[in-house]
Amino acid sequence: MGASVTAAMVTLEFLDVGLNTVTKAAMSRGASHFILVVYSNTLAIFLLVPSSFIFYRKRTPPQLTWSIVCRIFLLGLLSCCGQMFHYFGIENGSPALASAMIDLTPGFTFILAIIFRMEKLELRVQSSQAKSFGTVLLIGGALIVTLYKGLPITSAPSKNKLINELVQLPLSNWTIGGIFLAAHSVILAIYYIVQAWIVRDYPAELMVTLICSIFVTILSSAVSLVAEKNPNAWRLRPDIELMAIGYSAIFAVSVRSVFHTWALRKKGPVYVSMFKPLGMVVALVFGIAFLGDTLYLGSFVGAATIALGFYAVIWGQAKEEKMDEDHTEISGFKPSSPCVPLLINKSNTEDSRATFASG
Repeated sequence: MGASVTAAMVTLEFLDVGLNTVTKAAMSRGASHFILVVYSNTLAIFLLVPSSFIFYRKRTPPQLTWSIVCRIFLLGLLSCCGQMFHYFGIENGSPALASAMIDLTPGFTFILAIIFRMEKLELRVQSSQAKSFGTVLLIGGALIVTLYKGLPITSAPSKNKLINELVQLPLSNWTIGGIFLAAHSVILAIYYIVQAWIVRDYPAELMVTLICSIFVTILSSAVSLVAEKNPNAWRLRPDIELMAIGYSAIFAVSVRSVFHTWALRKKGPVYVSMFKPLGMVVALVFGIAFLGDTLYLGSFVGAATIALGFYAVIWGQAKEEKMDEDHTEISGFKPSSPCVPLLINKSNTEDSRATFASG
């Protein structure tokens, strides 16, 4: 099960690489980030409704209570704010800046998970040490890739596009975009915590995603009707805008949300958030392999640091799961063990009675 969750999360990061680029291209051609959120979640509802009917045709979802609905509404509110902040940050910044700021998510998630007691911080235990150290390495490696260039390793003539894109942004736009993208990282960390809180009591990933998308559609529509002054922005054009809406609806809102919810139920919020820095490594590898980008020392060191941190967290997670399994086995063995002394006492009692009778 652990390997399948890890493979799913890595695959999602590969698919996530193109999302920022597609949405940036759509907004560069006049698409409104408000409208993107509305249409993406609306289309996702039409995809999730038949999927839910098919999935729950032969199984009954858990009982939906008022408490769960309120939690999902909070999740929808966070998702709506997060999506709008993310798109607005990309519009004023760049996909590269978005990839850099999203790497703050594991740190925020780890701190919140400890505060809400979803993660144990026992520095005397090796597994906790590994997860803490790995989280620091993930964030540090992402910052190295973003901020440190170093000497070129490969001889490709092109320049490092990630660094150039960050440098060439106007200072005002870069600041605004960075603030909103950093806020998105905080919101995403809280989102993971709330999502884990929901699926702990309501383990139905499709239903949670569907209801959350409905709430996001309602909230984003209300905001867009007030904030979007141009009525032509609601008109869909069969170009990159439609492609961005489809990509976001199918992947970001539907598939990624369902798999993230499933992974959160299996592994917890910190495990899901730690995959975010891998997106930068994937983008770096794709740029070198397909776009002829130059591999710099900073990128190599940062990618190696991220890989080491990723392995440390995976090892710590596996160690904790092994300890939990061992504890469960020991706990499961205890109820049968008291039977032995009872049998011995019964045997001793019968022997004593026999001795008394013969005496």
